[in-house]
Amino acid sequence: MLIDTHSHLDAAEFDGDREAVLEAARAAGVGGFLVPAVCADNFDAVAALSASRASCCHALGIHPLYVQRAQESDLELLRARLAGGAAVAVGEIGLDGFVADGDMPLQRRYFEAQLKIARDFELPVVLHIRRAQDEILKYLRRIAVPGGIAHAFNGSRQQAEAFIKLGFRLGFGGAMSFEGSRRIRALAASLPLSAIVLETDAPDMPPAWAGGQRNEPANLARFARVLAELRGMSVEDVIEATGANALAALPGLAGLTLGEA
Repeated sequence: MLIDTHSHLDAAEFDGDREAVLEAARAAGVGGFLVPAVCADNFDAVAALSASRASCCHALGIHPLYVQRAQESDLELLRARLAGGAAVAVGEIGLDGFVADGDMPLQRRYFEAQLKIARDFELPVVLHIRRAQDEILKYLRRIAVPGGIAHAFNGSRQQAEAFIKLGFRLGFGGAMSFEGSRRIRALAASLPLSAIVLETDAPDMPPAWAGGQRNEPANLARFARVLAELRGMSVEDVIEATGANALAALPGLAGLTLGEA
């Protein structure tokens, strides 16, 4: 079964046709969805979305690009919500070294705090790692968490192997659909299949064929075909393997009723 391990289905871009988007994804063969939070303000939205749909689950966390609007009390709220037991991971958390005005000291403070929370609750993490792979790896070596997913992986082979050694799977999606993304495509083709999960990051990171339009979970089926072509294997085998990898990375996904509304 295809599992979209990173989809912001709560985003405003889907407010007009969310049910149609989910139905299109199911028709394309996508049976499960992880919806990560980005800030305390949308904890309720992602939790409500997953509670109302048997094929959806959620993660809770504060995204590095949202830390400037966060408060210390948000970390206590995160702990309280995780204690409820519904979230399957802590995320989307991490560091972002790409944006010019990102407050890195503040990003680091919230990232470290959330890693410790994940460790305390023995939950995997969903990582945002843009231009921060090596620094994130340093934190992970110091604060041991039970694995998770390095979302939108775009690092080097050496960095990929370091994440894998620490028990992480690597998320691949729209970026590998661009022929010019040679490094990402090479990694998708050559890394151990057991380390790869599929994701869309919908509505963001649209694929080559979307023409800059909104990304949607239904695209995951074509991502599976792209990965199969890159690896010279059947689509069926890719779907089976990446689905199993998603369940291994996020054991809480086992509670989903895959393929149902």
